[in-house]
Amino acid sequence: MKVAAIQMVSTPDVAENIARARHWLHEAAAQGVQLAALPEYFCLMGMKDSDKLAIAEPDLSAGGPAAEAPLQAMLGETAARLGITVIGGTLPLRAAMPERVRNACCVYGPDGQRLARYDKIHLFRFDNGRESYDEGRVLEAGEQPVTFKAQGLKIGLSVCYDMRFPELYRAMSFTSPDQPEPCDLFAVPAAFTYTTGQAHWELLLRARAVENQAFVIAPAQGGTHQNGRRTWGHSMVIDPWGEVLACLPEGEGLALATLDLERLRAVRQQLPALRHRRM
Repeated sequence: MKVAAIQMVSTPDVAENIARARHWLHEAAAQGVQLAALPEYFCLMGMKDSDKLAIAEPDLSAGGPAAEAPLQAMLGETAARLGITVIGGTLPLRAAMPERVRNACCVYGPDGQRLARYDKIHLFRFDNGRESYDEGRVLEAGEQPVTFKAQGLKIGLSVCYDMRFPELYRAMSFTSPDQPEPCDLFAVPAAFTYTTGQAHWELLLRARAVENQAFVIAPAQGGTHQNGRRTWGHSMVIDPWGEVLACLPEGEGLALATLDLERLRAVRQQLPALRHRRM
């Protein structure tokens, strides 16, 4: 199966970001891709964290006109038009808490119907004296791991900072100790900072692939944004042995790769680590 991790350098202009996302989804489909994934915050890298509140949408699956949820509508319509599965990076959905939003990853199938919604569970906080981030000021954390089936694969959803918590990935593959159903692919849309990305991005992604014997697709923000923030980029596709199949270091574009399911089966057969799990 051919996949694309889409890298963007999103701006404070939502309309411009939507146009760029649509462009790269069309380009991915033209390259024969069956599944394409957008990065975290594909729709907005605002001048301040609270800018997300102004564009927060209601959950379209709960009913209501598409005009109130243009981001969700665009993802579903584009998936249907192109006949591909779209992992829609993240977008802000309204939360129960006042002055908070959910950082939600919505997935759409080739028929345009939503297959899954995952709300980012782990909220990033970092302060090294030069850079300071605290997603908890604006985001409400999600609670539940989410998986879905597409293109014959079991796919697990995570977002950016989640990758530092291996127990989340185990939870998506093992609903109970005696009933493993491993994920075949993990999606990790991200907007990793340059500082933390340079140190840990590839290391963590390859670790999640190896320990779960699964493919990883990690579409990222990759460049210097209008708000002054620099993101690490290096959108990647990684195989179950930890080999990097594709990487786009910086700037907009596609990291393209073909997922070899025979390779997946061979890795799991030759080294049956998932069956050896005892805790």
